Amino acid sequence: MDTDRLKKLLEDVSRGDVPVEKAMTRLKNLPFEDLQYAKVDHHRALRQGYPEVIFCQGKTLDQIRGIVKNMSERNSTILATRAGGHVYEALSAEYKEIFYSEEARIVIVGPRPAAETGKILVITAGTSDIPVAEEAALTAEVYGNHVDRLFDVGVSGIHRLFSHMDQINRAKVIIAVAGMEGALPSIIGGIASIPVIAVPTSVGYGANFQGLSALLTMLNTCAPGVTVVNIDNGFGAGYFAGMINQPGAEK
Repeated sequence: MDTDRLKKLLEDVSRGDVPVEKAMTRLKNLPFEDLQYAKVDHHRALRQGYPEVIFCQGKTLDQIRGIVKNMSERNSTILATRAGGHVYEALSAEYKEIFYSEEARIVIVGPRPAAETGKILVITAGTSDIPVAEEAALTAEVYGNHVDRLFDVGVSGIHRLFSHMDQINRAKVIIAVAGMEGALPSIIGGIASIPVIAVPTSVGYGANFQGLSALLTMLNTCAPGVTVVNIDNGFGAGYFAGMINQPGAEK
């Protein structure tokens, strides 16, 4: 149950529109509901501001459908990451309001809220980094953030980045996505006065070690104000950016 629905339920009880017994029935599965194969955390939105997210990789289609069905009874919007096309096809037969990004491997069930907070700018070093960047961007958008995108402005042609200083200066937080040697976040950290979330990707040749070299470069950055998430973890970057980009301090 998301915070808006819980607030409405309590208001309905206060007005006498909903009997206490009925409200107790609706609240009995807080803080979680046991589906045997998953314990769905209905209390997470109250603790952290955002509801639980479904990580589809490694789950069967029946498990995913069961979790979505359970969550849809209590949450207006559901985010599923690392979802293949077969997940979307199965869910689209059951839910009318659904969105799928094949590039980001994200399924969104329910309405996408209007942006209410300051700008998050998602930047990639190369075109090959876009899938991870889109996972970050869509995750942030699902939670009501305004997201701008700036792609293919890596260090091999750094003048491309500097020509977009107006976008950088308007942002409240930046997500910098890069593979290969992973130098882009350090450059951005040296010219921006806002938090930078660095996302290493597994894009690169052999010595890239599936993103490990980019990860180590980002962890060893000398630019202050840069934090790093795991390799290809666009979701984690988008989620964290949304936490930073809270209302009340718009730029």
